[in-house]
Amino acid sequence: MRTVLVTGPGGAGRTTVAAATALAAARRGRRTLLLTADGIPGFPEDTEPTEVTDGLWSARIDSGEHFRAELLALQDQASVVLDLLGGNRLDGEELTELPGSTQLALLHTLRRAAEGDWSRAGHDLLVVDLPPLREALALLALPEQLRRYLRRLLPPERQAARALRPMLAQLAGVPMPAQWLYEAAARRDAELAAVQALIEARDTTVRLVAEPGPAAEDTLRTARTGLALHGLRVDALTVNRVLPRHSGDPWFAGLAAQQEKTVDHWYEEWAPDAALCEVPHLGRDPRGLDDLARLDTPAGAPRGDDGLAGGLDGRGPGRADAPWWIESPGTSDGLDGLLPGARIVTTGPPSGDRDPVLVWCLPLPGAAKKDLQLVRRGDELLLTIGPFHRIVPLESGLRRCTVSGAALTDGVLRVRFTPDPGLWPRTG
Repeated sequence: MRTVLVTGPGGAGRTTVAAATALAAARRGRRTLLLTADGIPGFPEDTEPTEVTDGLWSARIDSGEHFRAELLALQDQASVVLDLLGGNRLDGEELTELPGSTQLALLHTLRRAAEGDWSRAGHDLLVVDLPPLREALALLALPEQLRRYLRRLLPPERQAARALRPMLAQLAGVPMPAQWLYEAAARRDAELAAVQALIEARDTTVRLVAEPGPAAEDTLRTARTGLALHGLRVDALTVNRVLPRHSGDPWFAGLAAQQEKTVDHWYEEWAPDAALCEVPHLGRDPRGLDDLARLDTPAGAPRGDDGLAGGLDGRGPGRADAPWWIESPGTSDGLDGLLPGARIVTTGPPSGDRDPVLVWCLPLPGAAKKDLQLVRRGDELLLTIGPFHRIVPLESGLRRCTVSGAALTDGVLRVRFTPDPGLWPRTG
């Protein structure tokens, strides 16, 4: 199933563009499911997939309902502990959703669409209306982060020692975690893994929506670094609310000229890696399916625009390649076993009898050295670029090395790893 994640600066019209994209795909014969947390004129408000028109279904994400259901289920699982503590149970009617529940509800809905009950409907395309750009990047990084927290707090290997828990509890003087806690953690990890697999799939892309102007230009420039850090692939930038370029009114013509200048810059910055689709300004907010259909730029529009349904072709199943690669002098002979699954690029002549200096490379377009922080902790690399943060597990071969330097040049972060003589395997 092809998946398109739609986001953009706040107020850019991402929900409208997501709905128009889903409608455009459905009218071209694709069975399409749209997920959104916001109401859309002309679309049903049901929280289960409901047909909107031929080939198009939509489901609204109700974060309040999801929060209540999850908390009541957790309360039932912990009933024994609550009874021992004399706790009073909460009723669903008195529960008010807490901050963060919207993100968790969206992840839950993505899981249902990826491998849950909704996946059996046989949709060709999933269009997801995400929060504004900064929040969307944090949301898409959440499954990987939460799985790491679960592994650190409740290591799966500890479950193998459950027969020893009574004795360990006596020795430690504190009760060991109950089995249901490990089982709940395993279920959550499996659910998060399904969402992470959907986000990292080869046929999943991000589609940006922005209204041309200086503010959007700055936001997209910053977000481009965060997208690269998390390996998120942008297939298109939808330029929304584009004004007619020829007007006799000087004030109106000035606004259109400012838009055109921004759009020209975006073509230079984003193409050809991402297509640009210009969506006309209707002069009012869209009010139904007919208005959404008018936003679909017809094929053959200026600049080779393929419309909102452009770029939705299949990209093949499987996980996308990691955004980083490893450079090695000479050949990569002998490194495949130490760096399984890594992309190895050979550079320069062999290093002779010396162990090779490996360079871990990650493209970070738009990143500035002053905003970059890099820390190696154990078997992980902690990266911070401005507001964006990611913890990257190192390949087994790099774990046998020490960090000997780093540089940010031409938009690529290069971290040099020198083999540790005590850990690096010897041949001959």
